[in-house]
Amino acid sequence: MGKMLMVTGIILLIIGALWHFVGKLPGDIVFKKGNTTIYFPIVTSIVISIILSLIFYIIGRFK
Repeated sequence: MGKMLMVTGIILLIIGALWHFVGKLPGDIVFKKGNTTIYFPIVTSIVISIILSLIFYIIGRFK
């Protein structure tokens, strides 16, 4: 359980760093009106989902 928590933390750290430096991907939807901004990170969510699925698939094969 400890190893899984450490791997999950490292994965979240990497995703957070990438999100910080890359920002939004093409395909993410942003609505701005006045001082209100609504952000729908559709492509970013899909990319993160694919990456996490691959990582957990690989981790699951080694158990």
